[in-house]
Amino acid sequence: MTDKQDIPHIPHGNLPSAPAGPAPAPPPISALLDAAAAAALPVLRGVRDDQLGLPTPCAEYDVRALLNHLFQVVVAFQELAAKKDVDFGTTPDRLGAYGARWPDRFAEETARLVAAWAAPGAEEGLTGGMNLPARTVGAMVLLDLTVHAWDLARATGLPYAPAPGCVAELRALVAQMAPTARKMNVFADPLPLPPGASDLDALLAETGRDPHWTGA
Repeated sequence: MTDKQDIPHIPHGNLPSAPAGPAPAPPPISALLDAAAAAALPVLRGVRDDQLGLPTPCAEYDVRALLNHLFQVVVAFQELAAKKDVDFGTTPDRLGAYGARWPDRFAEETARLVAAWAAPGAEEGLTGGMNLPARTVGAMVLLDLTVHAWDLARATGLPYAPAPGCVAELRALVAQMAPTARKMNVFADPLPLPPGASDLDALLAETGRDPHWTGA
């Protein structure tokens, strides 16, 4: 047994701290895309035919055009995951081509998107016309799935909550990409926010969206 006198006295508050471990690895982009798609699909399935001409928070798109744009992004970013070139020059009318089955086809394409980004090496190296880090490119389609689902929900009066974990990832992406995105007219100027705004509202405002948009 050790005598109490042999135990050194360490003043309260000066205890040695344990060495910090490595930062936890971020979740795979494929897992975030899977969660984002699960959050977005109920919104898309809830869009009615008589709502396709409604305006959206993206001023250049009505509901139909935004759905076709989101289709195009989901399909194109499957190719970018495989380090292939894509052409964004034209936007196919997939709603017209698929008719009433378009929500099911969109679900199939998002499943392919998740699988493409889950493939070995998808997050490694560079991809796309700007030779960006692959994970950054994967986060860009995550941004579209998350923010455009909100756009569609606001346009059609449907409920929407982003997938857990996605907003923090996207705020970091927007902070990194916003200056270039604004020069390219991808984002509008950021909007001011009141104190206590939610993380989602902050993300939307950083992309130039009004979190309280009503279409009026």
